[in-house]
Amino acid sequence: MTDNLDNTIPTPSCGGDDPGQIKDHFDLFHTDTYQNLFEYKRQFEGAHSPEKVAEIAEWTKSWDYREKNFAREALTVNPAKACQPLGALFVAAGFEDTLPYSHGSQGCVAYFRTHLTRNYKEPFQAVSSSMTEDAAVFGGLNNLKQGLENAHALYKPKMIALCTTCMAEVIGDDLGAFITTAKNEGHIPEELPVPYAHTPSFVGSHITGYDNMLKGILKTLTKDEKAETTNGKFNFNLGFDPYIGNIRELKRILGLFGIDYTILSDNSDAFDSPNTGEFKMYNGLTTLADTADSINAEGTVFFQKYTTPKTQEYIANEWGQKTYNFRPFGIKGTDEFLMALSAITGKPIPLELQQERGRAVDALTDSQAWIHGKKIALYGDPDHVLGLVQFLLEMGAEPTHIVVTNSNDEFEAEARELLTNSPYGQGATVWGGKDLWHLRSLLFTEPVDLLIGNSYGKYLWRDTGTPLVRIGYPIFDRHHMHRYATLGYQGAINQFNWIVNTILDELDRQTIVPAKTDISFDLIR
Repeated sequence: MTDNLDNTIPTPSCGGDDPGQIKDHFDLFHTDTYQNLFEYKRQFEGAHSPEKVAEIAEWTKSWDYREKNFAREALTVNPAKACQPLGALFVAAGFEDTLPYSHGSQGCVAYFRTHLTRNYKEPFQAVSSSMTEDAAVFGGLNNLKQGLENAHALYKPKMIALCTTCMAEVIGDDLGAFITTAKNEGHIPEELPVPYAHTPSFVGSHITGYDNMLKGILKTLTKDEKAETTNGKFNFNLGFDPYIGNIRELKRILGLFGIDYTILSDNSDAFDSPNTGEFKMYNGLTTLADTADSINAEGTVFFQKYTTPKTQEYIANEWGQKTYNFRPFGIKGTDEFLMALSAITGKPIPLELQQERGRAVDALTDSQAWIHGKKIALYGDPDHVLGLVQFLLEMGAEPTHIVVTNSNDEFEAEARELLTNSPYGQGATVWGGKDLWHLRSLLFTEPVDLLIGNSYGKYLWRDTGTPLVRIGYPIFDRHHMHRYATLGYQGAINQFNWIVNTILDELDRQTIVPAKTDISFDLIR
């Protein structure tokens, strides 16, 4: 059987053909050495011929394949979501001197740290119980007791925010009981706040984990802090919002109004800390004292209704506090938010913000013709998608395929109502619970002009030729996008800029052949 094989195995080197030359990894695997190695491997992989691969690839673009693709039930391919602990660690990072702690194996927390670090280009600190096979059999109590003791001694946090992973959830570890045991046995001080959230990765998504941990933190820190009178402040929560610029933009807007506020999880510095030459372990900006006093605020404003349902229910029922929901994205969403702020506080909308609105409207007027009538496919979290859909409708774009993996019935009803009430939303379909492989079939069978989503849309762009506007989380293949605001009038200009210039970039690619396709000159002396 081996007589027909070429047993001369190519030996790759870090420099390709020249061992003394170090190549970039983008070029390295195109060298002859690696190409020969790949060809050699095909002998053992049982690979189909290039012709057969091309034939099947072409079939996957058809309506016939689309029907089979949408009929699948037991398989998810590239869902537009992450798992619960990511959201829990994300929200915990926004509080003063808080150490995010993942009760599970080292590999799980390493994945979450890497995911956040790749998006923000910032080191992300989080620790783990380092559970292994014995903990999977006997439970993770000993790991957690020792882990909490070591974490407190080494890193000296004011608060440890604890969440679980699949391993701990499958074996049924009880965080509340474990924390009580750890304190009773003296592993950590009794007064150390250790809010916790059960965040199984096989249920919900990253926004579920965000909600669970935020509720856990508020429940822990506000216990016995209810006063007889309000503190005159308002609480604000942005939800799982990857744009650090949005927190800073919100604080600027509130400052212009002169509103006294508390941001519930201000992780703007945690994911965009200044390089001063000195290491700082914790960069969360919401103090524990302000968080404890948040129970006495005039009200709490949320920007992501479908990310924070448990927290909002807890604040309304347990605190007896008024809650508000706004999406200050695009012109209409920002208008509604600012007018509500003015009505709630009795303060006029600042002139500076009125002028910013005029500049945003002017920008849209200048370039709206390039977007009007364009068919758009988009995907992301429920609140993120609703904000984008409303903004697209304002510009006369036509949302066509809307994929939300972590969907729910209430979101889908709201999305359909929004689309039905606009002449530009009549051709839209909301695909709740679907993934990016479903979206691939949609793009091939019902093509659109533009795709909006995170970095995972890159391969849809390459496969289907649909230009991609990178808006969302994560964005790994472009740098510093998270520093911009998408909120308010400034954010509307930023998003509009990304969308219209992607259209113009694609136009350049389509008209790049001299004297053949570039017959319309936009550049003149």
